[in-house]
Amino acid sequence: MGQSDDMLDDDDYPAYTMGRAADIVGCSQDFLRRLGDAQLIDPHRSAGGHRRYSRSQLRLAARAYQMCEQGTDMAAACRIITLEDQLAEARRHNASRPAH
Repeated sequence: MGQSDDMLDDDDYPAYTMGRAADIVGCSQDFLRRLGDAQLIDPHRSAGGHRRYSRSQLRLAARAYQMCEQGTDMAAACRIITLEDQLAEARRHNASRPAH
């Protein structure tokens, strides 16, 4: 598999510009900036300093946007998503451990 195929399959590859990311999520570019300020996502910066987003970051942004649209405060939405993801990771870890 070539390098471009690897990038297409990589959920963490920063493929999307801020404008395209906002279009995909259905939010404003300012919303994406504020998610970065809230430290839910940390977009990659291009050589020119422009934000670039990955598919995994867009999924987080979409979750946050949906919660905010339903009336949840952004800080609370970011905290809930972080805790949900930590819980899911802990469950995966526990499921992979051998039974005693």
